[in-house]
Amino acid sequence: MTAQEPPIEPLLELRSVMARLRAECPWKREQTHRSLLRYLLEEAYETVEAVESGHPEPDADHLREELGDLLLQVYFHAAVAAERGAFDIDDVARGITEKMVRRNPHVFAPSAAEQPQDAAAVNDAWEAIKAEEKAERTDPADGVPTALPALLYADKLVDRLSRAGRPVHVDAGADAIGERLLALVVEARADGVDPEQELRDAVRRRLTSS
Repeated sequence: MTAQEPPIEPLLELRSVMARLRAECPWKREQTHRSLLRYLLEEAYETVEAVESGHPEPDADHLREELGDLLLQVYFHAAVAAERGAFDIDDVARGITEKMVRRNPHVFAPSAAEQPQDAAAVNDAWEAIKAEEKAERTDPADGVPTALPALLYADKLVDRLSRAGRPVHVDAGADAIGERLLALVVEARADGVDPEQELRDAVRRRLTSS
C-alpha cells in the first residue's frame, strides 16, 4: 500500500487476506469445514483460557490476540463456503445481525420502552422468541450439541426441559455419581449460577492456592 492509498478497513482487509491465503497457500487451500474443526475448538478454548487466566480482568493484549485467532476461523469457514457458492462472510454477518435485532425487541423494537428491561425478563423473552423461531422442534434436546462439556450439556438440557414444562427431578442422595452430579446441576440452575463455570473457578482456586 502506497502513502497515497487510503487505509483498508480491517475486516475487509482480513477478508482479502483470507481469500489470498486460500488461493496461494497449499496447506490452507486443502482445508475443509471438517478439517478445520479442531482449530476452531482449540481457538475457542484458548480464548476461554485468556479470560480465565487474568484476575480480576484478563490481559487485554492476550485476549485481543486470541479473539483474533478465533475470528480467523470464522473467516476461514466463510471463505470455504464462499468458494462453493453456499454463503460468504457478509451472509454470516447479515444473518447474525438480523437475529440480534429480532431477538432483542427491548432494544430495537418501536415499542422498546414497553418491553421488559431487567436481565431475567430479557432472557425469558429471548428464549420465547427463539422457541417460536424453532417451533417445529418437538424434542427439547434438538439443537443442543452432544459434544458440549458434560456439565454445560446437562445445564442446557435441564433448562430446555424446564421451559418445556418437564422439570428434571433428581435424588441428591442417590448412589450413582452421575445422578448426584445432575442433582448439583439442577441445584445450580435453581440458584442462578453456571455449574460449568463454578467448577472451573473452584479448580482454578485450588491450583493457585497450592
